[in-house]
Amino acid sequence: MKEETVIIVGAGPSGLAMAACLSRLSIPHIVLEREDCFASLWKKYSYDRVHFHLRKQFCELPHMPFPSDFPPYLPKKLFTQYLDDYVSCFNIAPMYRRDVESARYDDGLEKWVVKARVVYGTTDSNIDGDHHEIEDYSGRFLVVASGETANPFVPEIKGLSGFCGDFLHSTKFKCGVEFKGKRVLVVGCGNSGMEISLDLANHGAKTSIIVRSPVHVLSRGMVYLALILLKRLPIGVVDSLMVMLSKLVYGDLKKYGLRRPTNEGPFLMKDKYGKYPVVDVGTCEKIKTGEIQVLSSEIESIKGNDVSLKNGKSHHFDAIVFCTGFKRSTHLWLKGDDYLLNDDGIPKPSYPNHWKGKGGLYCVGLSRQGFYGAKSDAENIANDIKSIIRVTPNIIKVNQQEKCSSYC
Repeated sequence: MKEETVIIVGAGPSGLAMAACLSRLSIPHIVLEREDCFASLWKKYSYDRVHFHLRKQFCELPHMPFPSDFPPYLPKKLFTQYLDDYVSCFNIAPMYRRDVESARYDDGLEKWVVKARVVYGTTDSNIDGDHHEIEDYSGRFLVVASGETANPFVPEIKGLSGFCGDFLHSTKFKCGVEFKGKRVLVVGCGNSGMEISLDLANHGAKTSIIVRSPVHVLSRGMVYLALILLKRLPIGVVDSLMVMLSKLVYGDLKKYGLRRPTNEGPFLMKDKYGKYPVVDVGTCEKIKTGEIQVLSSEIESIKGNDVSLKNGKSHHFDAIVFCTGFKRSTHLWLKGDDYLLNDDGIPKPSYPNHWKGKGGLYCVGLSRQGFYGAKSDAENIANDIKSIIRVTPNIIKVNQQEKCSSYC
């Protein structure tokens, strides 16, 4: 059994932030990652046009700000470049293709015992390769950093397996150019669904999007203003202002098939349900002009290329893109925790006391506060571990410090 002080599960931005904070305090740790790279969602499973919806100052990882010449809303390419430099700066070395199968607290050892399945001989760590084995680890502390977007989810739909066109999850979508001239249905009206619909329409696809639930639509500027105001005003006041501004900017969206929630504001819904407001980057204009058609009913069944909706209507499509989110599998491998995380992998304790469990268990990046929340979580956890084990911080080596300072 391999022993370490801290075991981090996941090498996404949250796991990297956690590793950096521990490195600065000279706290020994390992990072277990099931994929073959860090930040795989950004590097392998995001579409080409993706940009930050928040200004860069809300999205920095701990101890390394973005360069001043980076644009306010970072594109995917610049953010992955930043992550490459971040990993280099803090000498983060994740152990790849380690798919954690179980983690339990051993009362006798007073440590967490983790079993990870190591897969060889394949480029996809989530499927069987030519060879695999089980590795055992133990650590005094365990940090869950497996993220809010862990396993792609596609709903079960009658006849989907027999669909005559192409269907894919948003994690497999890259660019709309390959769908030019095709009839494409986008299922899901979150930010990914709205942006992918826009990308499809911009590349000449005949695009439709299913919008079942009411959604709040805000601009980037509105979101930035809201985040500033939330530091000074109650959430209800900010929500009321955002709804008023949205009505002024976008008008009556109901006649285009987009209904606004009437009882709860955009940021209250984010905090309560994890349902983010749609940050519009041009999709609404395409909907108003008819270049994107809104369908207000969910799918009943599929036969051939025909998609039947529950409102009785049927439409012909050449492709379907499922922007239906993710499921977390933490409850399948995390054993004995009845305090910190629920069955959906979200913390039971309320923000801002959500990051610490019992017996040395922590979670980072699960507060529904984006990168800003992950940064705060990582700093809190590192400081808490430091106070328990009473290490003497060595910060980082001079060459690392110079490297990171170049980003300031």
